[in-house]
Amino acid sequence: MRFFKDLKAGDYVILAITAAFLGAVWYQLAFQINYNWDWSGIPSFFVYYDEETGYQQNVLLIGFFNLIRIAIYSSILSVILGLGLALMRVSDRRWMNWTARVLVEFVRNIPPLVFLFIFYFFVSDMIFPVLGIRAFAQMLANSDSAVVGFLFGDRVFVENLIAGVICLSLFEAAYVSEIFRAGIESVGKDQREGARSVGVTKYQEMRYIVLPQAFEKTVPPLVGQLITLIKDTSIMSVISIQEFTFAGSEMVVSSGRIFEVWITVAVVYFIICYALSVYSRRLEIGRTGR
Repeated sequence: MRFFKDLKAGDYVILAITAAFLGAVWYQLAFQINYNWDWSGIPSFFVYYDEETGYQQNVLLIGFFNLIRIAIYSSILSVILGLGLALMRVSDRRWMNWTARVLVEFVRNIPPLVFLFIFYFFVSDMIFPVLGIRAFAQMLANSDSAVVGFLFGDRVFVENLIAGVICLSLFEAAYVSEIFRAGIESVGKDQREGARSVGVTKYQEMRYIVLPQAFEKTVPPLVGQLITLIKDTSIMSVISIQEFTFAGSEMVVSSGRIFEVWITVAVVYFIICYALSVYSRRLEIGRTGR
């Protein structure tokens, strides 16, 4: 209920426009192209009933859970990597500053799909064995633990999932680092100079003065970046990572329900991203008091 209380007049306009757009698509297909709509099978694409085992997850639900896993793991890892790059960018050590800058500019100026292909098919094959990631993924794949299944889904695709998470995290970290850098640099120099005048070390200054204020200022844009991250998970379907868009393409091929499946996929993405957008605005209002 709190979500609906946070909605403004503009939100209802957006929702109305979205509903009108979907209605126009339905009308065009039903009456102009004579498309035979059939929504009856959509629920079974998420959950189906087996007489021997009972209710089971179907392809769309499995893909949805993988979407949530990838989004959570990638957001955590991208924040950690992004914060590290931001601290390097504001460092007085020139080699750290330039290293971070080169990495950030390299990633930000490559299309995400190209970056995904390069990392997945070339870089991961070189670094995964060296870092022990491939051995770790194989250990998880051979495990019978229910916890592993909950955290990583189908064990056959554990390495694919890990590769996708790392790749997406590296890509998003470049943007997260700029958000953190802007937050760090927004803290006034007078506070830093005042801290140093009373004997505060640079580490203490960053930990107790700069970063707390930077985090407060960067939370709303970080939530906005999370929305982008969730949408970017869809490009992983091109390298056969079993996320929600890939699951949708599988159901389109197997069922022939092209528009029903893709509209369902689009609506799910819209609900997740729009809810986060409303939450981000609430954080911004709470921070500014307006």
